[in-house]
Formats: sequence, structure tokens, C-alpha cells
Amino acid sequence: MRRLPDLLLTLLAVIAAALWAFPLYWAVVTTLKPEYEVVQPGIALLPKTWTIGAYVYVLGHTNIARWYLNSFATALAVTVLVVGMSACCGYAISQLRFPGRGVLYGLILASFMVPLQALIVTHFVLMNDFGLINSWGGVVLPQLIVPVVVIVYKQFFDQIPREFREAALVDGAGEFRLFAQVFLPMNWGVTTALAIITFIGAWNAFLWPFLVASTDQAMTVTVGIVQVHDSFGVQYARNLAGAVLAALPVAVAYLVFQRRVTEAVMLSAGIKG
Repeated sequence: MRRLPDLLLTLLAVIAAALWAFPLYWAVVTTLKPEYEVVQPGIALLPKTWTIGAYVYVLGHTNIARWYLNSFATALAVTVLVVGMSACCGYAISQLRFPGRGVLYGLILASFMVPLQALIVTHFVLMNDFGLINSWGGVVLPQLIVPVVVIVYKQFFDQIPREFREAALVDGAGEFRLFAQVFLPMNWGVTTALAIITFIGAWNAFLWPFLVASTDQAMTVTVGIVQVHDSFGVQYARNLAGAVLAALPVAVAYLVFQRRVTEAVMLSAGIKG
């Protein structure tokens, strides 16, 4: 009798997975069709004529190599700065005692109540005043506000037994050495998970890069693929080919680091919950 509920749950999971995966499958299949076949009425699960012309067109007639470079550089910068600053901040709040410590942590917690979209106008004005419009710095700086990473680090640093800290202090270690040689190495798994999910989030960011990067040379790949549509009109295969190429690095990263990504999502969900 217990098998029936298990079979039903499995069936529901398969159906849900199929519903989720079908649009992705349809997008990839569409990129492998000639345009005249894409716009034909009816549903064809496989192309009648297989072609990679859409990919060739996007690679040859857009600045996608530059967009990839911009995305990689800005996402890497965001990841390094967010993880580095958050680790230092989490360590300070967890292990140090200084005036305003509770207020600082309260502000970090309260920042969850302010959606980043509400700060878009302020960010744009500041970046314009700093002369960072259409630059990597303008794309990177407003994306450094990621309070969940600070909170995750603080919670994990809180769990490290005080004996480790006391033993290191007896040996003459300073705070920086404690952080770099004791606390951070004991949480490399958390650091790796947070770095991966931060990189993926920065790579997939669209709204802010769309506003701050308006020139072809400054666009990230998520913004650049929109220009494929603007330049070539309604060419579904080409548009979707651009989208697939934009998502490909993130998909590969997720497949390679699936366990770490899942761990980071669970950490973030646990904090937000």
C-alpha cells in the first residue's frame, strides 16, 4: 500500500519536471530550425531541416564576444568583492566587540525590507555623478549590496567553538590571521557555495545593467541579446539563439557545481525564512 503514494509522488514529480523543461527544450529546438519553419503553423517537436544558421548569425553579426567579456569581468568582480567584504563583515560582527555592533547588524537585517529595485533611481544618479555610466564600475558597484551573504557568514562563524579563537590568541595570532587562517579555512565549503551562486546571480542580472550600460561596448550578454531582437526584427530562431548562448555558461556552471549551488540556495532560503 505504501508503494501507491510513492508512485503518485514520482509521477507528479515527472510531470512537473516535464512542464518545466518543455519551454527550454522548445527554445533549443527552435534555434535549430530555419526561420520559415519556425513561423509555420502547427507544432513540430523536431526540426524538419536541421541548421545552426541562427547561432552562426548571432556569433558573426553581433558583438557577443565583447558582451561575454563584460559579463564575465563584472560577474567575477561582483563575486570577489561581495564574498570578500561579506566574510570580513560577518567575522567582525560575529567575533569582535565594538560600539554600534548591534546597530550595524540590525541595519543589515533590515535591508531585507528594501528591494533593490527601489534604489534604482538613486543608484543611477550616483553612478552618473561619479561618471561611471557605460563602464564596468557602474555595473558592479550597485550589485555589491548582498546582505544575505553577510548573515550566512556570521551564523557559520558563530558556530565555531571559542576554544579555536582562544588557542590562536594564546599563540599570538592577530585578528586578521585568525580570520584568514582559522575561521575562513573552516568554512571553505560555505565560501565556495556563496561564490558560485553570487556569480550566477551577477551573470544573470538584467535590470541594472540594462539601465547603466547603453552602448554596445559596455553591454553585458543578458542586455546584448535584447539588441539582437532590436537589430534584426522578429527573427525567433536568432533571438532564441542569443538567449541560449547567454545562458550556456551559467548552465554549465550549474551542472559542474550542482551540489554547491543547491547548498547555497538552501542557506539563503534558510536565512530568509
